[in-house]
Amino acid sequence: MTTASKRRFAACAGFAVFVSLTVACSAAHAQPANKPVRLIVGFAAGGGTDISARFAADKLRGQYAPTVIVENRVGAAARIAVDYVKNAEPDGSVILFTPDFPLVVYPHSYKKLDYDPLRDFIAAATLSRSNLVLSVGPAVPESVRSVADFVQWARSNPKGAFFATTGAGATPHFAGVMLSRAAGIELTAIHYKGGGPSIQDLIGGQVPLSVNPASEAQGPANARKIRVIASTGSERSRFFPEVPTMIESGYKDVVVAGYTGFFMPAKTPPQTVARFNSIVAGLLSTEEMRQSLAKLGTEAFAATSEEFGQIIRHELERWGPIVKASGFTAED
Repeated sequence: MTTASKRRFAACAGFAVFVSLTVACSAAHAQPANKPVRLIVGFAAGGGTDISARFAADKLRGQYAPTVIVENRVGAAARIAVDYVKNAEPDGSVILFTPDFPLVVYPHSYKKLDYDPLRDFIAAATLSRSNLVLSVGPAVPESVRSVADFVQWARSNPKGAFFATTGAGATPHFAGVMLSRAAGIELTAIHYKGGGPSIQDLIGGQVPLSVNPASEAQGPANARKIRVIASTGSERSRFFPEVPTMIESGYKDVVVAGYTGFFMPAKTPPQTVARFNSIVAGLLSTEEMRQSLAKLGTEAFAATSEEFGQIIRHELERWGPIVKASGFTAED
């Protein structure tokens, strides 16, 4: 080998080592710290959000990190969990798993929040999307089978025109407010601590109408204990394909879709976010994950971090006028 050849060989070898070290370094930075990865959930164990988080944790374990656990930090309508992740180390080891409303509705309904949804978080990956459904029970006649029927009944029975929600300030609450305003009727909200109690009172005839995620209405509807009269998506719910949307029912502005996903602290490295998003997208492409989410009444939904961020921005802007028009202010 000539001297020139030796020099070229040495240069190429040195470059190869440099590239290898660079790739290894980037991969290392994309990994969460060498500690258990925690999915922080602001809702109680056993609920839909918690169950979805545990499905995800089982599948992320061994792919994203050796150890992935779910940690429930309940309180203040999920704000404790959100604030905890905001202040966590931005290394990909602490991740918020939540429906979108604490980030897109709360900024408009609470006078003061300790977090900013756009400044303090990266929308890392989506998991699912879902619509709400409006259901009636034995408090109204059997003849009430549509939104038009219910509105007519409510006009004739103003003292009994109530609707149940899964909690003050959550999207089911505002969906009922939107219907009330659009139909020109007075519907009084009754707030419950979760969907289970609201559905039970609907079945028991204590309230005539309840607004819930589709997953909460599926069982009672299948058992013919309640009647689902509309869904709030832009398209019919895959779980109630025979039920018209609010748009089809004549209320084009009563559209409410919810997204559930993962959020990381704002300064998390882009490589970590990209790797996590890719893994989640891979999970959502499997039939097992799709079926698991379907059993919860939600639809698997994959989006890039950039796309998810745009969804959050859009929903944040959209909910502002709706909350303001309702006159609702959440209590701390």
